[in-house]
Amino acid sequence: MLKRILLPTILLILAYGFWVSPDFKEIAAGVSIFLFGMLFLEAGFKAFSGGILEKVLQKTTDKTWKSLCFGIVSTTIMQSSSLVSVITISFISAGLITLVAGIGIIFGANIGTTTGAWLVAAFGLKVKISAYAMPMLVFGIVLSFQKSRYLKGIGSVLAGLGFLFLGIHYMKEGFEAFKDSFDLAALAVGGYPGLFLFAGIGAAATVVMQSSHATLVLILTALAVGQITYENALALAIGANVGTTITAIIGSLSANVQGKRLAGAHLIFNVVTGVIAILFIGQFVWAVDSFSEAVGIAADNYTMKLAVFHTFFNITGVLVMVPLIHRLGDYLHKYFPDQSTDVVEPMYLNESAIEFPETVLSSVRKETWNLFDSGFELIAHGMNLHRKQVLGSDDLAKTIDEDREIHEFDMDDLYASKVKVLYSSIIEFISLSQSHIPSVFSEELYRLRNAASEIVESVKHTKHLRKNMSVYMLSDNEDMRKEYNRIRLKLAIIFREIYRYREEDLENPMAALDLDELKAEASAAKEKLDAEISSLLQSGAITPLMATSLLNDFNYSDEIARNLLDCAQALFASHADLVAEAAQEVILDEEEIESLAKTS
Repeated sequence: MLKRILLPTILLILAYGFWVSPDFKEIAAGVSIFLFGMLFLEAGFKAFSGGILEKVLQKTTDKTWKSLCFGIVSTTIMQSSSLVSVITISFISAGLITLVAGIGIIFGANIGTTTGAWLVAAFGLKVKISAYAMPMLVFGIVLSFQKSRYLKGIGSVLAGLGFLFLGIHYMKEGFEAFKDSFDLAALAVGGYPGLFLFAGIGAAATVVMQSSHATLVLILTALAVGQITYENALALAIGANVGTTITAIIGSLSANVQGKRLAGAHLIFNVVTGVIAILFIGQFVWAVDSFSEAVGIAADNYTMKLAVFHTFFNITGVLVMVPLIHRLGDYLHKYFPDQSTDVVEPMYLNESAIEFPETVLSSVRKETWNLFDSGFELIAHGMNLHRKQVLGSDDLAKTIDEDREIHEFDMDDLYASKVKVLYSSIIEFISLSQSHIPSVFSEELYRLRNAASEIVESVKHTKHLRKNMSVYMLSDNEDMRKEYNRIRLKLAIIFREIYRYREEDLENPMAALDLDELKAEASAAKEKLDAEISSLLQSGAITPLMATSLLNDFNYSDEIARNLLDCAQALFASHADLVAEAAQEVILDEEEIESLAKTS
């Protein structure tokens, strides 16, 4: 409803402005060109995010000070706290970084974004930057049409900078012309009412333009030609800082609970920082004047003073909030609790990750492990075992022999709510990602999709296996109980080994090789079973009907074992480096496994 009203209102205001003043057209065109440049700049940096940015981020967020530095440096380079926020939300949603690390990056990004104000105030308003814009646009557009992904990225960055410079030029020209016909400074409001009024205007402008950087440039250009007062410009800058949180909030709408927590941290930080800046505005102005005098900034150079002020209150906000970063994380965990275990939803898949290839792979792999956990729960219960028994028993064989409890539950219902929904989400996410990521990642995604389908097949086989297992577990026939307990033990050992390797290292290509031994053991056990069934039939220990049930169910268990091991191998070896590729090449095929089984 709000969107339906907001867009027509903005369009009507713009149309009225164009009708009233030709100079307003120049200002509006400047803002539009500037925002267009921001889009080009973000697109350019995204071309280099298919590995480099993600790997740097993972290695530089293990400590709070590193997270802060990453946020400062990345935002300074990219001149877009919005892009850094979206990347951070996608990484935290994919489980690649912690919430505290993500909060640290957002804090740093707020300091990094102040460098844009310094650049514009120091150079953009004093040098005729439109002269540099044209060559950048020419070279940028030419490179943008090249086939190479990185040349396109460089072209987009150059074109983006060209449009930014051109936008600043038109805004400055527009405000200078606008001053002759209408003086906005005459509408200045003093005291705290003016602070709150213009802070609100700054926040609203940033919400509309989706860029605090664009709002700050607009404020600086208006201040440079005297269209607004210095005091009101300070309030507008505070409001722009608060308004920029809308980008993170929009980015978190499609994210999981971790992404929403990070957006909440962004909002809390900027609101607290804004309140501090307004309450202590007098002290900040004094600090800015003292600093300006010390470094030689002229008393009437209000654009530079605004840049200093913008930096000071953001640094103050970081200094106030960093000691509380862990408490903030705890509060956000309580306010945005984890989803109920009864309602299974994707934990790591969100649309903001689609544009970053390595994040897509990591998200899908983690979500497939999540599916594996849900599948394990159903398979264990289908075999009338508890997860704790499978993973925690000191003597697994004894535990299974002594356990004769039948677990009553609706397997179809749990399959629909805990397995099918996750599997469908994984398939949908992979389909959406295919058109956004380079072909080099397609093979990895195909392998992960197959891994997910193997979990689903394992659960379906367990449904068939469970019928006879629940009967013969309680049977008076000791031989049948023994054979079905052997099936339970085989699958329990496979789960235990997979989780043991998983705890050691989520990306363990050597585990993919070691699991081949379990495949060989499973194949050897099948041949032994044939001989045992023949012996039991000849001795009259079991009936032909029992033998048929046992053979069918052993085939189901064999398929479950093979699917689980294939799935685990794909997950352990699911990364794009050469070690994983080598591991995949030496994983035994069907004939080699059968050959190994015969010799074992």
